[in-house]
Amino acid sequence: MVFSSLIFLYAFLPLSLLCYALCRSLRAKNISLLVFSLVFYAWGEPKYVLLLMLMAAADWFCALRIEQAPSERGAKAWLAAATAIDLGLIGFFKYSGLICSIFGSVPPFIARIALPIGISFYTFQLLTYVVDVYRGEVHAQARYLDILLYAALFHQCIAGPIVRYNSIADELFVQRAPAELTDGIRRFSTGLAKKALLANPCGALADALLLPESAASDSTALLANLETLRGVTVLGSWIGMAAFMLQIYLDFSAYSDMAIGMGKMLGLHYPENFNYPYTARSVTEYWRRWHMSLSGFFRDYVYIPLGGNRRSPARTVFNTFVVWALTGLWHGASWNFVLWGLYYFIFLMLERLFLRRVFHRFRVLPHVYLLFVVFVGWILFHFTDVRLGWTVVRGLFGANGNAFSDFRSVTLLENNLFLLIAAVIGCTPLVRDLSGRFADNPAWRGCRNVLIPIVLLLLSTCALVGESYNPFLYFQF
Repeated sequence: MVFSSLIFLYAFLPLSLLCYALCRSLRAKNISLLVFSLVFYAWGEPKYVLLLMLMAAADWFCALRIEQAPSERGAKAWLAAATAIDLGLIGFFKYSGLICSIFGSVPPFIARIALPIGISFYTFQLLTYVVDVYRGEVHAQARYLDILLYAALFHQCIAGPIVRYNSIADELFVQRAPAELTDGIRRFSTGLAKKALLANPCGALADALLLPESAASDSTALLANLETLRGVTVLGSWIGMAAFMLQIYLDFSAYSDMAIGMGKMLGLHYPENFNYPYTARSVTEYWRRWHMSLSGFFRDYVYIPLGGNRRSPARTVFNTFVVWALTGLWHGASWNFVLWGLYYFIFLMLERLFLRRVFHRFRVLPHVYLLFVVFVGWILFHFTDVRLGWTVVRGLFGANGNAFSDFRSVTLLENNLFLLIAAVIGCTPLVRDLSGRFADNPAWRGCRNVLIPIVLLLLSTCALVGESYNPFLYFQF
């Protein structure tokens, strides 16, 4: 079940809100939330809900032992145990195939392992809880079901944002903040429209010009896929990858918008996950704006514990390298993701060495540079087989012997021109800023809080009825 499915919009979400509202005590509300969260997860992964429950139980137990440990050595031992369990399980389910490929062929039983949905997100959340208990920043939770609720909350369990325990514990277990129903509905409807009206059509356009995800990930069709990509025109290559670049931002940020909106409906405040990253002027700034909860996790739980930039220049480079290798691996168990992480590591180092000083003198050039770096990076990210990605890079410049354009690519561009313009606007703060100018106008506030959410919901519903293309890209991570 995804947030943009009709069964979620018109059955699951209303029923969960109704049951939540009927509960009087905070404890009852949390039990209702937990039941719906487990049902939501089991809807797509019935057997792996047990894995989620097991990992939550292990971290709950280890955190209690950490807090009760009579010595620092004992606390470290329990921290190591929790970390080993979490990383061991995610390593088995997500990375066993990649590890086996290093030493030879992948055994059939390993190749058949299905990736549990959202395991990268809830594993990191549980790790932040245990580490924060070890650091003394939060108290260990006495009730197992409370930790399970924290890990399983259906708003953000599947695809983030990564919510730290110390940022949500008080609202979740002590004193629920007043519900912000109007703001929550507005934020949710905005995310839904971003997904249904912009991200999905952009994804369909990218698939039409390049390769559908199912075809690109089929290793047995490599030769046919290479031949297909070699025949894509220069114009088709640029438009296809631009459409994917727009899709992945609109898709992922839409999920975060909907998660934050649903949290506000209940009085829960999840962290912002995006801040218009395509408006950045450097790779450094881009990663302060893109998937901010993940960047914050690696900064606070990997980079700084390794020493950050407080040690020698060589050690700082090494620490940054580790973070970006792990960032790539977090996104997927394929070598292209590792290369994608290291790709950004290289540009971050170049900016630290000299690019930042050079671009400081210019106004437009840094933004053009950033967009091009990100554009090429998405090619590496999109194609798990690097040979396919390299073929697309060559196609951008006609190096595959491909034509500049043809009737099909020109027609697809003309038919989707307004979609692409709307998607580009959706990646900028233009609408937000225009809305802010009329914030004090009562008529506009009424329109923004009532009319616009209703219109967006109706338009999104119309777009989703009969829609066969409705994935959430980050579910696979």
